[in-house]
Amino acid sequence: MAPIVVTLGMVSLLTDVSSESVAAILPLYLTATVGLSTVAYGFVDGIYQGVSSLVRVVGGFAADRGGHPKWVALAGYLISCVSRFVLLLATGLGAISAVIAADRIGKGLRTAPRDAMIAAASPPEQLGRAFGVHRTLDTIGAVLGPLVAFSLLWWIPDGFHAVLLVSFAFAVLGVALLGLLVSDRETRVRAHATHEPFHWRALTDPRLTRLLVVAGGLALLTVGDGFVYLALLDRGGFATHWFPLMYVGTNIAYLALAVPLGRLADRVGRARVVVGGHVALAAAYLVVAGPMTSTTSTLAALALLGTFYAATDGVVAALAGGIVDPAVRASGIAAAQSTVAVARMASSAGFGILWFALGPATALVVVATVLGAALPAAHLALRGLDRPVLTGATP
Repeated sequence: MAPIVVTLGMVSLLTDVSSESVAAILPLYLTATVGLSTVAYGFVDGIYQGVSSLVRVVGGFAADRGGHPKWVALAGYLISCVSRFVLLLATGLGAISAVIAADRIGKGLRTAPRDAMIAAASPPEQLGRAFGVHRTLDTIGAVLGPLVAFSLLWWIPDGFHAVLLVSFAFAVLGVALLGLLVSDRETRVRAHATHEPFHWRALTDPRLTRLLVVAGGLALLTVGDGFVYLALLDRGGFATHWFPLMYVGTNIAYLALAVPLGRLADRVGRARVVVGGHVALAAAYLVVAGPMTSTTSTLAALALLGTFYAATDGVVAALAGGIVDPAVRASGIAAAQSTVAVARMASSAGFGILWFALGPATALVVVATVLGAALPAAHLALRGLDRPVLTGATP
């Protein structure tokens, strides 16, 4: 495993401790301490969920065009770091919205250049494993962040500002690690080993278009995690005070499976693993919608959600990175990630209406049914985008 991959994973771990500790307290902080209404919070949450996906292509283009993926990624991490400190001082909807937007712009800028550096530093036959290792470290941060926040709030009642300060400290460590330990020269040489100039037409590869269409279509049938957790709460699968820890359970499953499924993707084909991940997602919806209300079924639903993310998040990036020309690798990965993110935003809005019209259980069954019906076509469309690359792998 290339040292750059591990270093970038540690940067993501520290940054995710920072961002997820803030995310865990943000609803309560904005409504109870800052005094925003729930409607205003909904507006801020929309910015939090959507802005980064709109900026990712910009970050990918800047990395490919300028040939310095490290500096583009570092700029993104730095913007988010500064925004964490400014959030301590922000009051009112306008100021808070601007700070949250800046934080998400930073996330959007850094994601594609970082993934391009991972792809450039890894042998093609180990891309899935490399992204699995990175996503594992990233998810460790996503698990630790909320636990840090809740520990601080347990120790210091109403200690929201303490959480924000600790979050800022972790963000500074992440920026320092990237700035000091990742060589711009090395990443530049690796990313542009072919010396091919950037051309937009390189992004018109029919295979990438096929991937974007399929990934976007499947993302339209992906329900936001918050709805899944609310449906679990609605059916009485757990007490209300456990609600904030639901996504921690999902992240633990993701953490356990990211590397094994990444290696499986390298062996049997990334497209197959992506489709299999969506099978797990449909199963999760059916478990949530089912009649069982036991702790076991709740844990099963979280495990299936974690399996879905482990089989798709890094694997889709590896799939896109392996399809496009190295000169536009960051832009290709960004296009895939942005397509999925925007489609999921639209899906969440649509599912809210479906929930209102049909109720949570029926709505989830409808989505699971349509998703299940779409998977055979998705498998046929993705087949051939990659090939098993390890010796002795089963085609």
